[in-house]
Amino acid sequence: MKRGDEITRTYFDFLDLHLAEIVSGEATEMLALNEIASALCVSHTHLTDTIQQTMGHHPCHFYDLKIVEQAKEMMLHTDRSIADIAKRLTYDPSNFSKFFRKFTGQTPGAFRKLHKK
Repeated sequence: MKRGDEITRTYFDFLDLHLAEIVSGEATEMLALNEIASALCVSHTHLTDTIQQTMGHHPCHFYDLKIVEQAKEMMLHTDRSIADIAKRLTYDPSNFSKFFRKFTGQTPGAFRKLHKK
């Protein structure tokens, strides 16, 4: 496996673990990209360049997508309020709605209403 692929895989594994810790309450703050890079023992620039090269987007793009996916899971599989989900994911509820809509084209409430059976 190439080093770039290894860094990419490690980054995505780290994001999954970090988000699981956020959701469970073990971690209470989202890590900044430079903190993730440090945890992976690479520089911020190297991590950014590697993810950009292997995946075609900035690492923050994938971080945000994983947060949106986690929010969707929580909206569909828990009865938590959208504000509570936003807070759990370390967002101010008013900003969270804009953030979510940017990635999905709909508000969290509209998403939940449309998809929750």
